Amino acid sequence: MPKMKTHSSLKDRFKITGTGKVKRYKAYKNHLLSGKSARQKRVLGTNPVMHPGDVKRLKQQLANIK
Repeated sequence: MPKMKTHSSLKDRFKITGTGKVKRYKAYKNHLLSGKSARQKRVLGTNPVMHPGDVKRLKQQLANIK
């Protein structure tokens, strides 16, 4: 049986915390930042924990990420 591989694009988009939760990145933080307010950029810089219902879909692809 071949090994289960991690989905390569998900490695950079999600991080696993020490307790097993999945953190994600927010959109709209990559370019055109001069037109956004300081508050918006500060809020977009945070990495929220994903909802448990969404994490269930990612478990198979994120299996090999620690």
